[in-house]
Amino acid sequence: MNRNEKGRLGEELAAADMESKGYMILVKNFRCKAGEIDIVAKRGNVMVFVEVKTRTGKGYGSPAEAVGDVKRHHMIKAAAFYMHKFNIRGMDMRFDVAEIYVNHLENALI
Repeated sequence: MNRNEKGRLGEELAAADMESKGYMILVKNFRCKAGEIDIVAKRGNVMVFVEVKTRTGKGYGSPAEAVGDVKRHHMIKAAAFYMHKFNIRGMDMRFDVAEIYVNHLENALI
């Protein structure tokens, strides 16, 4: 599984988990000049902007630790653009990180 496949799998797993918790997934991979947001979701009166980090191990720290200041800044700008573009007002905003661990064991049952 290459890096892109792992990332897509992580995003699909995160979206499915969120939906099971009552979130409405509005868009995946929202992109604009300000940045990119993996998942934009809504639950109640809260817009949730999610960065998904997928890892195959803990050797480089937790996935959330990989979300640095630059990424945070770009997410905030992209979220503000999203809210403006779709004329969304009167809703709270929240920024989440979805940590996904993938451990694929080939021929594990042989």
